[in-house]
Amino acid sequence: MPSTSIRKMEYDPDRRTLSVWFVASRKRYEFEGVPPETFAAFRAAFAKGRYFNDHIRNNFRYRLAASDSDPG
Repeated sequence: MPSTSIRKMEYDPDRRTLSVWFVASRKRYEFEGVPPETFAAFRAAFAKGRYFNDHIRNNFRYRLAASDSDPG
């Protein structure tokens, strides 16, 4: 199901980094140390925004990524 708050997500299993693009801000954040099973559950979640808020936000260190990495 498409999310109203999350536009796109990508995962780098080697770095265990989750990139999340948000609809409203159009910004990308990178979350560090995310286990592959957390990303798999996030990707499969029916309500991605709820899963993000419950399991990712405030649970992993993150940073705002460069604005030029926004896919448009």
